[in-house]
Amino acid sequence: MLSFTPKKRLSVLVHILGWLMLCIVLLLLSPLSWRMGEIQLPVQFWWKQVFLVVLLISVFYTNASFTVPKILLQGKNYLFLLIVILGGVFFYGLIIYFEQFTLYSEKMHVVFSPDKPFDPNRKRWLPGDVFQMSLYLVSIGLSTSLALVQKWQKDETLRRELDRQRINTELSYLKAQINPHFFFNTLNNIYALTNLDVKKAQEALLKLSRMMRYVLYENQKNETLLSKEVKFIEDYIELMKMRMTEKVKLKVEIEIPKHDLIIAPMLILPFLENCFKHGVSSQHESEILIKLEVMGDTVFFETRNRIFPVNPDSPEAHENGIGLANTQRRLSLIYPDKHRLKFGKDDSKMEYWVNLTINLA
Repeated sequence: MLSFTPKKRLSVLVHILGWLMLCIVLLLLSPLSWRMGEIQLPVQFWWKQVFLVVLLISVFYTNASFTVPKILLQGKNYLFLLIVILGGVFFYGLIIYFEQFTLYSEKMHVVFSPDKPFDPNRKRWLPGDVFQMSLYLVSIGLSTSLALVQKWQKDETLRRELDRQRINTELSYLKAQINPHFFFNTLNNIYALTNLDVKKAQEALLKLSRMMRYVLYENQKNETLLSKEVKFIEDYIELMKMRMTEKVKLKVEIEIPKHDLIIAPMLILPFLENCFKHGVSSQHESEILIKLEVMGDTVFFETRNRIFPVNPDSPEAHENGIGLANTQRRLSLIYPDKHRLKFGKDDSKMEYWVNLTINLA
């Protein structure tokens, strides 16, 4: 059984309405413009009008489904033009043959000029031929336009599908890069902690195990609950606090979502990593601000931290900022018109700041 999508049904309906309008013009409006009360049109007239509609429908769909796709869109412009001209000659020839076969001219002459003898060699009525050829050209023009629009729509659909596949592939690649980046950074922190407090290092490993469960299961999905993302952020901050000294003043203001929203997983982590990577010093006092608010469907995230040079002997010193770069790219792909990311450095305070707003509606 044939099944049509709503879009296909609408297209069929438009075609039917279009041909109904043409039939009304040829079969009703055109005859009514004459003196119908005084003239009784012969049946040959109605046969010809129906024949003309059938011809126009054949020309329309032959051109739209074959001539344009197979010839014009293949770059054979001159061949297409030749076919249109030859088609016009054939169209005109069929009309003449039909009129001769049905004695159309003789019957029409009897109706309109009954007092004059019929001359089979008389000239054809030029306005009628011009009108019929105009219909042929209109049919060619509309069918060509339809075929070109359908080709454009098909190409656009294909382009969007390719873009979607490209974006999904790129997102998978970016997330695959985030996992080891986060994992090795955190292991490096725990390694540093083992030299100071073994018990804290053990607690940190337990937290890391719970966090890695989130990384392994949630990060493989395209979406996760905001409440899970917030819990992951809190665990990460607690893990980082274990290695901080009293010289670091950490101010955390995280609002628990009142209702669950959907967010892409691990979008905020790289900004947190950046805070603890550059904003912690073992010799100088430092201050880190982490703030997350939820208003309706919008998430507001902010960080501020002092800037300290990274130890050149640490693995972090050789990183090229892949986490932040990936996050920016993911934001642009997932929330192209629904996010605002601003970040910069305040040289007077030696402070780095990030402001991120995401509309999750």
